[in-house]
Amino acid sequence: MKNEGRKTFLGTAAVFFVSALILYRSAAGFWDAGILDRMHQRPSVTNKKIYIIAIDDRTLERYGSVSSWSREIPAGLVEILTEDPEKKPAVIGFDVIYSERGDEEGDLRFARACREAGNVVAAFSFSFKAMPGDPFHVDHVIAPYKELRDQVSLGYANTTVDPDGYVRQAMAWMDYEGERYLSLSSRIYRSYEESRGREARFPSVYGRNNRFYFSYSGKPGSYNTVSMADVLDGTVDPVLFRDAIVLVGAYAAGMQDSYTPAISPNSQMYGVEIHANIIEALLEGRTQLPLSPVIYGLGAGLVCALFFLGSRKGKIGITLISLAAAAVVDVVLVRVMYRRGILMPAAPLPVLLAIISLGRIIQGYAGEILRRRRVVSVFKQYVAPQVVDKISRDADFQLVLGGENRHIAVLFVDIRGFTTMSENLRPEEVVEILNEYLDLTTRSIFDNGGTLDKFVGDAAMAVFNAPFELDDYIFRAVSTAWDMKEKAEAVSGRVEERFGNKVSFGVGIHCGEAVVGNIGCEFRMDYTAIGDTVNTAARLENHAAGGQILISDSVYEAIKDRIQACPIGQIPLKGKSNGVFVYQVDGVKK
Repeated sequence: MKNEGRKTFLGTAAVFFVSALILYRSAAGFWDAGILDRMHQRPSVTNKKIYIIAIDDRTLERYGSVSSWSREIPAGLVEILTEDPEKKPAVIGFDVIYSERGDEEGDLRFARACREAGNVVAAFSFSFKAMPGDPFHVDHVIAPYKELRDQVSLGYANTTVDPDGYVRQAMAWMDYEGERYLSLSSRIYRSYEESRGREARFPSVYGRNNRFYFSYSGKPGSYNTVSMADVLDGTVDPVLFRDAIVLVGAYAAGMQDSYTPAISPNSQMYGVEIHANIIEALLEGRTQLPLSPVIYGLGAGLVCALFFLGSRKGKIGITLISLAAAAVVDVVLVRVMYRRGILMPAAPLPVLLAIISLGRIIQGYAGEILRRRRVVSVFKQYVAPQVVDKISRDADFQLVLGGENRHIAVLFVDIRGFTTMSENLRPEEVVEILNEYLDLTTRSIFDNGGTLDKFVGDAAMAVFNAPFELDDYIFRAVSTAWDMKEKAEAVSGRVEERFGNKVSFGVGIHCGEAVVGNIGCEFRMDYTAIGDTVNTAARLENHAAGGQILISDSVYEAIKDRIQACPIGQIPLKGKSNGVFVYQVDGVKK
């Protein structure tokens, strides 16, 4: 049994392992990413030493489109920022690719200004072309013109966009033609750390293009931003940028350098601001590596297997509480792992647990429907319709083997003269008469809320106050017998007219403790009562003449004010050392 249980657990865990992997790698990459954005991305700009010099609408209005600029303009900016070596920025990063040559004098001046500054990082770009098996194949490189390239540090400015259009990841470096190239953000980060006398510590990366996730520090417009025009015309004192990281880049809609950031899904963020966020994430150590799908699948598979196997025996309410608790633990774990630099999916595990819970609920309801149908199917054969209805609505009623001690009233009824008459009739006539009498018997029992226990030939047994509590059950048993007697007169008249024989009922009723319940085996059981109370009622019926209703003294004492009865006296009963005092019922006060 232990081996079977272990195999069941491992098999279940394997199924959920595969399910977790599928969710992790497919749809979870979209809807789960949005959930993680809301959980983790919070505005928290802490580095006041990152400035953006914006090529904004005011700058474009004053100097024209960037494509028409002489390199004299960016050269003048570098010269202003580094005029006083004691007050110059720590790093100047250009998120602009100066790949095409302009006027020679401007090009040389810009290159010379960058050489003299000694702290300029310029952008270049890889042009990727997806190839079979390599989605990041480098087709060609877009680099600054040679004179500038020789005087600056270089970093590639490619932006990593997730399949759903959001920016959540950055590239740390790329290996190309035997050399390692840092991204623009990584190069600026390294230059800044070196200017402070510190070693740059890059985060763990993954994938073909060495990616990592990062936490945004601010929404669009959160960083200190000044117009390039204001710096060039002297409106802004360059001392503002002393020892700071200065990023120069597009800040106008027409320059087509904006993306959807994970921190603000309903707005656009310029590329230069994204670089600022990446640099701050590197400085603050707020980067993340995605959790291995295999590790996640193993953990989720084990949790789901335990939840699945545990929920099979638990109640639905407990299952739902466990689901809620697991969701809370999942959220807490996702947050803790994120703070430790591990990006863990938030949705797949709760979704799998919810599916298990839904299946458990559906299974429970389906099982309940089948159980009720089974109960109704069994009990409708011998229980009054209103009792069957009550059983079918009772969620706690179980159709199982076993019994209970209960105080009941037991009625036995038998057709007197039927055996003699049936000897002279055809079989189909015997069945016709018997069915008519038994129909009368059954209706009388059901009309008074009794339970039809069984038919034995032309006799029947009924119990009152089982399987459910029944008010006034002793009186109901006697009323049932009286109804049988009254209604039997009409049936007896029709039988006598057709067949020349007269038949009637003999009834015996006793009350007391008995064992009631389903007795038999799993595939064949009967709901019945057993014990001395039943035996006594049966023997009273044996002593009853046709048309006579005999009740025990215990029945009489319970309802004597509501019936008309005459004492018969004590009669001996087979198997009992003492006789039972018996009364004959002559009327019922309903």
